[in-house]
Amino acid sequence: MKIHEYQAKEIFRRFGVPTPRGEMVTTPEQARAVAERIGTKIVVVKAQIHAGGRGKAGGVKLAKSPAEAAELAKSILGMKLVTPQTGPAGRIVQRLLIEEGLDIKRELYLSILVDRAVAAPVVMASTAGGMEIEEVAHKTPERIIREALEPGLGLLPFALGRP
Repeated sequence: MKIHEYQAKEIFRRFGVPTPRGEMVTTPEQARAVAERIGTKIVVVKAQIHAGGRGKAGGVKLAKSPAEAAELAKSILGMKLVTPQTGPAGRIVQRLLIEEGLDIKRELYLSILVDRAVAAPVVMASTAGGMEIEEVAHKTPERIIREALEPGLGLLPFALGRP
């Protein structure tokens, strides 16, 4: 299942997981309005495509005012983002997430993906954060915990280090 960051955060909110305030937009005018509603000193303008590496490709920018959020939205919407996950064809940005800027003290990485090599879903977690997880996997793979889920049983307590 492929969902955008804004969709994942909506699901988290429904289940009480704290997330930064933000909204999906499709126009610079909407970006300005959301930035005004959020009302923080900094908002983050994030391209919403199905690929990692958006920041390095120019699809994640910080805005210090609603007017700047609108200008950044104007420059990112319609942009072709090329990342290692998109390949050279890239993806055209049609949606943005406008989100409050936060002072990040610690970044963690957690994912569940289907690993074809083990023919099962795998939980991956790391205290090395999420922005550079591909680099962590390449240079220091021991910093990533991988645990296959047994189909039909799910994640068992002993796999989480609990009896």
